[in-house]
Amino acid sequence: MSTIAYKPRLHTKYKDEVVPTLMKKFQYKSIMQVPRLEKICLNRGVNGAVADKKMIDVAVDEMTLITGQKAVPTMSKKDISNFKLRKNMPIGARVTLRGTKMYEFLDRFVSASLPRVRDFKGVNDKSFDGRGNYTLGVTEQIIFPEVDIDKITKITGMDITFVTTANTNEEAYELLKEMGMPFKNMRKD
Repeated sequence: MSTIAYKPRLHTKYKDEVVPTLMKKFQYKSIMQVPRLEKICLNRGVNGAVADKKMIDVAVDEMTLITGQKAVPTMSKKDISNFKLRKNMPIGARVTLRGTKMYEFLDRFVSASLPRVRDFKGVNDKSFDGRGNYTLGVTEQIIFPEVDIDKITKITGMDITFVTTANTNEEAYELLKEMGMPFKNMRKD
């Protein structure tokens, strides 16, 4: 009896469609030169977490639900008296996705979550950092189908960073565009 290993839909698309397209466009000599998605980092600061400790638990639970991987609370690095903040107090939640979970999250994000954004016209194509990474801010967590709107106490946003092996913004842009990211101003080739 043989077991068939599960491959996410976007991973198969990357290997079959994206790699040949990028090799042709950028004239790579080897498949290993083609940029790939390394990880997706989700980060969320919780406003008012200093006063109410339960807000951190809610944020961690929501991010765990959204990503399918256990989120961890982020701790403050230093004391800030104006905010009544002490060192090592929980102030947010974060998750880093790699491998199968990363491809699954990207697939759900592009096909199910982004279309639920109000007045959605595409994501900004100017949020690259110069080293091939792309950061995107989501203003409401209710765009994710996994979140039950009736159980939400407070609407908060999060930052999502797509870390790639690309060397330039252009390579990262082409990689994410081929993977299905709906950019606002599709650049002309």
